[in-house]
Amino acid sequence: MKNNEYQFLSVWRVPGTPREVVDVLGDPLTLPRWWPSVYLDVHQVLPGAADGNGRTVDLYTKGWLPYTLRWTLTVTEPITESGFGLTAAGDLNGTGRWTFRADGPETVITYDWRVSAAKPMLRQLSWLMKPVFAANHRWAMLRGEESLHLELRRRRAAGSAGRQNVPGPPQPSFRRVVRRLDKEN
Repeated sequence: MKNNEYQFLSVWRVPGTPREVVDVLGDPLTLPRWWPSVYLDVHQVLPGAADGNGRTVDLYTKGWLPYTLRWTLTVTEPITESGFGLTAAGDLNGTGRWTFRADGPETVITYDWRVSAAKPMLRQLSWLMKPVFAANHRWAMLRGEESLHLELRRRRAAGSAGRQNVPGPPQPSFRRVVRRLDKEN
């Protein structure tokens, strides 16, 4: 594996059905609302087919560290209750695969992410900073699992009063830096 190549396997367990998980993870336009610590902005480029295949969105993302990434996500197969695949192009290039499996009242979610860093700073510093960049990815995925738990609770809550009792998702780290980067980009 080259210095700028990364392979991550994340496993989440959330209360809910695969259908509920697909309804959240299969709609990338909602990512900034329920996973705002990582997804700062999303814009649809192509709507794709009714089953999600071919849907393309431009993403502006970050992790815990104070740098941002711009990349395009394209769904490469139908979005189903068992999962879906995607490609990444831009500051990150590669493939991802979400897999969903029911386990009683919960769903086990596996995300297999294989990317290479193309953003110059990441590509050039990967030989030295690879463990730090990997820790940044783990932080982002932990926030995702936490945010998905909250989103599923919010969707199940009865009425607007019930939804208001669900805490908001974790927010981005280094907010001042993010606001400055937003103004520069």
